[in-house]
Amino acid sequence: MTVNLLDFDADGLTAWFAEQGEKPFRARQVLRWMHRSGVADFDAMTDIAKSLREKLRARAVVAPPAVVSDKLSDDGTRKFLIDVGNGNAVLCISTQAGCALDCAFCSTGKQGFNRNLTVAEIIGQLWQANAALGAVHGDERVISNVVMMGMGEPLANYENTIPALRLMLDDHAYGLSRRRVTVSTSGLVPAMDRLREDCPVALAVSLHAPNDTLRDELVPINQKYPLRMLMAACQRYLEKAPRDFVTFEYTMMAGINDSDAHARELLALVRDVPCKFNLIPFNPFPGSPFRRSPMDRVRRFGDILLQAGIVTTTRKTRGDDIDAACGQLAGQVQDKTRRTAGRIVPIQEIRP
Repeated sequence: MTVNLLDFDADGLTAWFAEQGEKPFRARQVLRWMHRSGVADFDAMTDIAKSLREKLRARAVVAPPAVVSDKLSDDGTRKFLIDVGNGNAVLCISTQAGCALDCAFCSTGKQGFNRNLTVAEIIGQLWQANAALGAVHGDERVISNVVMMGMGEPLANYENTIPALRLMLDDHAYGLSRRRVTVSTSGLVPAMDRLREDCPVALAVSLHAPNDTLRDELVPINQKYPLRMLMAACQRYLEKAPRDFVTFEYTMMAGINDSDAHARELLALVRDVPCKFNLIPFNPFPGSPFRRSPMDRVRRFGDILLQAGIVTTTRKTRGDDIDAACGQLAGQVQDKTRRTAGRIVPIQEIRP
């Protein structure tokens, strides 16, 4: 049975090569060929002995998930739809096909959950995007920042997310700094604590509400890990984080969470957590009961945070001409939760 070498981080690949009777430096060679040079053909790995290449052909493959579609927006946003089999498709950088957290305002959450992605399927999204953009820019490594903010909750697929993160950081692979890799979570507190110890990268938290009553409705995981626990976990995380702040993502929904009073509640909530806010105008999807906050309301909300000394940005809606704006998910998921019928179209975007 052949193995997909994209499923291994450096330690895993070294262990696998040892099982084949090979020395550790061989693993480093192959790691560089796969990730730095984007090579999937063992015969093209020219500094590897012919006998080893023959062994690799018999026992292993380098098999990233296939690109279903690659679209370029008028504003420069580029959308890659990645096939992960069985009628499922995801976009960079996703960790699951679908999502089980069922956030009220999220198209993916409303469409259900199929399965966790493997390491190869997660890092394969970066592999494919790097290859596509490298073909344009003539460079081996052109991706400078990664945000794990596609389909799914990264920390709910912890065992596969961590090796993928380590590959992103590995100098023999993508060589990104911890400051340039961000994990976005809805607030799985125990997994946040594990991430702090195992692979502390930049952290973004999908907050979306300033109090437990509203967040229980919008982000149901809050019923298990309420805001008091979440804020404490953020403070603990910052002890080892590569950045000295947490980014709070806040989707602006008209009449739901966008009042001046909500902004002042946020200030009280995060007073002990060094942070910045990323305000995200809600992007509607079919069947959603929510509406986007008017831009003057978004500006007023942001001004309240700014005047209190909190760095606050508003995410610009990009890629909507190719259904690639934040929250407009486009792909296919076969729902195993039986919450919904049919298939969905999930989306995430990556920009050169």
